[in-house]
Amino acid sequence: MRIGQYEVHAIDAGRFALDGGAMFGVVPRPLWERTNPPDSRNRIAMATRCLLVIGHGRKILVDTGNGAKFSGKLVDIYRMEHIPATFDHALSRFGLSSGDITDVVLTHLHFDHAGGSTVMTSEGLRPAFVNARYYVQRDQWKAALHPTERDKASFFEDDFLPLERAGVIEQLDGEGELFPGFSLRLFHGHTTALQSPVIQGDGTTAFFCADLVPLAAHLQLPWIMGYDLRPLITLEEKRKTLDRAAEEHWNLILEHDPLIEAVTVKHGAKGIERAEEVHLDGPHDD
Repeated sequence: MRIGQYEVHAIDAGRFALDGGAMFGVVPRPLWERTNPPDSRNRIAMATRCLLVIGHGRKILVDTGNGAKFSGKLVDIYRMEHIPATFDHALSRFGLSSGDITDVVLTHLHFDHAGGSTVMTSEGLRPAFVNARYYVQRDQWKAALHPTERDKASFFEDDFLPLERAGVIEQLDGEGELFPGFSLRLFHGHTTALQSPVIQGDGTTAFFCADLVPLAAHLQLPWIMGYDLRPLITLEEKRKTLDRAAEEHWNLILEHDPLIEAVTVKHGAKGIERAEEVHLDGPHDD
């Protein structure tokens, strides 16, 4: 997808699975299993769809997936599949390697978004993208260092403390334009200070939903993850964002949906409805 002077591509960083009940909160299983069927352990399929944004002299990666540092026990619990040791294979499709990435924007520091930010080497943990600056909100950094009992299992310090030791992390304070045509919006329902990129140019807008709308099924306003720290705040954040997305015809990029990369939405009889499915790199071959 081209947006202004940017090329925007989806990067598949591997698949995993999470408990369906946790992913849909108060929504009964007979409803959510229609769109997201669970396995025998009640887990539903999840993508880690990162974003590659090329333009204005930069090669920006948004989120880094789970990474490859998990123990066998966690690989089994989360049904980790097709996890690349590095991003080089995925990036080679665009003639790039991990060393070409100039900037890594982390929406937040949960393991399925920041796990690929570091790699284990013979010298210990190191940044995975050796020539990049990493960006995270300061309040999210604080939340990751001092998590609550409810969300501490989502933060792994090996994913982000090596970035600080290497001097490559930049902590941001608030919303605004990070690069030309590439701005950040903040959300506080899922976790404190989640930053979602908005890319705009030539009348086109793409919004990277991260965990505000992780799956297409979550376009329904009451469908909110049990993982969210502040679900009523999520509800209002979704309402405002999706209303604007419908009015301004945004492309909503879904980070975790295993089948659908992106959608547009519209106002319908029952509220926000999916309008069209969008493929960032054109039609897909089966």
